[in-house]
Amino acid sequence: MAGDVTQKNGGPLLSVRDLHTWFELRRWGFGHAGFVHAVDGVDFDLPHGQAVAFVGESGCGKSTLARTILGLYHPTKGEVVFEGKRLKDYSKREMQWYRSKVGFVQQDPYGALPPFMNVRRILDEPLIINGVTDPAEREKRIREVMDEVRLTPVDDLLPKYPHMLSGGQQQRVVVARAMILRPKLIVADEPVSMLDASVRVEILMLLRALQKSHNLGVSYITHDLSTVRYFSERIFVMYAGKIIEKAPVDDLLRAPLHPYTQALITAIPDPDGANAHIFKEVPPGEPPSLINPPKGCRFHPRCAQMIKGVCDVENPPEFQPEPNHFVQCWLYKETPPTPVGAGSPRPYRSGVA
Repeated sequence: MAGDVTQKNGGPLLSVRDLHTWFELRRWGFGHAGFVHAVDGVDFDLPHGQAVAFVGESGCGKSTLARTILGLYHPTKGEVVFEGKRLKDYSKREMQWYRSKVGFVQQDPYGALPPFMNVRRILDEPLIINGVTDPAEREKRIREVMDEVRLTPVDDLLPKYPHMLSGGQQQRVVVARAMILRPKLIVADEPVSMLDASVRVEILMLLRALQKSHNLGVSYITHDLSTVRYFSERIFVMYAGKIIEKAPVDDLLRAPLHPYTQALITAIPDPDGANAHIFKEVPPGEPPSLINPPKGCRFHPRCAQMIKGVCDVENPPEFQPEPNHFVQCWLYKETPPTPVGAGSPRPYRSGVA
């Protein structure tokens, strides 16, 4: 099942199977003009209590995948399964329940918070919508969650509006709103990219503490590989709408297999100023158009290890060169085909050179 580690008892919290989310393009007066293949054949499992990170360049489909999981986008093909039940089988009432069990932490805290509501009303509204009618119970839960995300002193912050809060406080309100309905899954879409460096660490530590204390599943969307070691158990690397590598965090950072993943790790900034003069090579070119993606492996136009007649012809399936380490790359096929147009067969790599 998609080459993922799942729970032995009870199954995964979230399963995604062959998920495609395409957006139709239309030209005025000319009708259909194609599709944007934002998510194009994604498979993974997310066990209870585990945090996974989705990493990749901007435009690779991470945020579209997150919004499809949230139910904000309807998949073109494939399934999202939550605790064994497919989202497409949910009734309207069940879908409201599902959204109460999946919290969303947005990238821009100021843009995510309604400017005409104070903190009390922002946190009160989800409770009212989801049928918590007792004012005393709502007040209790608001105070509990504010204390948990360290929005203190509570009485001072409850009447404040978003523009009266710091960036870190705004993001804590966003986290509190995501936690107020006691979810089982948190989808965090670039939750710290808009914050100062010092505040980023605090918010990530807060999310990690909440994940551990509530046994939450967390889907952490980011382009910053330098933060995932401290937040996630597994990394899923996305490129052009596909997940091309999956592995435990330490294994992937120690020995990335896919050439694209290797390039991402090479591009991580070095905090040592003495190394500022060192030039880091990155793959040439730009990510492909998701309207007309290239045939074969989508990374092959930028890949220095591309095998002509193989990588540019057929999309690679998922191989498992190492335990719990999966990669979509022809370099790891056990019995490689002979490269076309080469003087001698090019050896396939079984690890990082």
